[in-house]
Amino acid sequence: MALGEQLQDWRTDALRLEDEVGKVVIGQQPTIRLINVALFARGHVLLEGGVGVGKTTVLRAFARAVGGDFERVEGTIDMMPGDLVYHTYVDAQGKPRIDPGPLLRRGEQLTTFFFNEINRARPQVQSLLLRAMAERSVFAFDREYRFPHMIVFADRNKVEKEETFELASAARDRFLFELNMPTPEDRAVRRALVFDTAYHDVDALVEQVRPGVIAWEQLNTIGAAIQQGVRASEAIERYVLDIWQASETPQRFGIALDGIDMERLVLAGASPRGMSALLRAARVSAWLAGRAHLVPEDIHAVLPATLGHRVFFTPVHELHRQALAAALVDQIVARLAVP
Repeated sequence: MALGEQLQDWRTDALRLEDEVGKVVIGQQPTIRLINVALFARGHVLLEGGVGVGKTTVLRAFARAVGGDFERVEGTIDMMPGDLVYHTYVDAQGKPRIDPGPLLRRGEQLTTFFFNEINRARPQVQSLLLRAMAERSVFAFDREYRFPHMIVFADRNKVEKEETFELASAARDRFLFELNMPTPEDRAVRRALVFDTAYHDVDALVEQVRPGVIAWEQLNTIGAAIQQGVRASEAIERYVLDIWQASETPQRFGIALDGIDMERLVLAGASPRGMSALLRAARVSAWLAGRAHLVPEDIHAVLPATLGHRVFFTPVHELHRQALAAALVDQIVARLAVP
């Protein structure tokens, strides 16, 4: 079968995957689409949002529809790096035992790893997870454990500041997307979430998702085929390079934010890895739309989630980074000439 025909078949499965998740997670279609993009771009996701908005539900729904195995870890102040790798306990005979921990116990079938409240875990724990994300392997028990199909989703507690350890800039750059999962605003959706008892039992809700919609063992192959099969024109290449430069020196493109000295705003723009991630995600967006070439809308669809957390501001502005990053991305889209 030709690559184009294979990509079309896989696209049908990918859209069916979205539909399955959308059956049980309502009012979150933009988040569902971007998680789907990340899945096929083979990138990790940092999720944000208030308590109880459905972050775990959407991930469990995706994990069931994709297949493979799902693991969840809760970040705590007393967590140690070894807690990800092994589990110690006393068995029924009173003997100490050591078993593989959450990163290892599923082996190569691990596809979805959810680290809840990652900023509650110490930097040493975060560092081990980031290395596992980058290499998709861990050395333990005198051998290497590999999980080539794993995607990490991490949630950050934004409400409480005590006993938390914020992710370093380099750590955030490891995530393909930083997604905000908002509380739905649509009144009909809010009514359903509160009064429809079907949404009160998460376990029963997730069971409604058809399992194994897509062959999880093929995700890396599909992702590579998308990158090979979706083209970027010279005009799109120039546009993306302008976006990169605008993330470093926005004032050169006439970008201004109210009350901000633009010469002292940006400490560092997006990294080469970040711009590569932007293109990977944009190609998946084009593929999901049924195109074999990039258009500006594909770039715009993933730009806020890809670029916002990769622009680093000077310390005086870092406290307001979320609002400033969103405003800067909006201005980049508005000011740069679109091909």
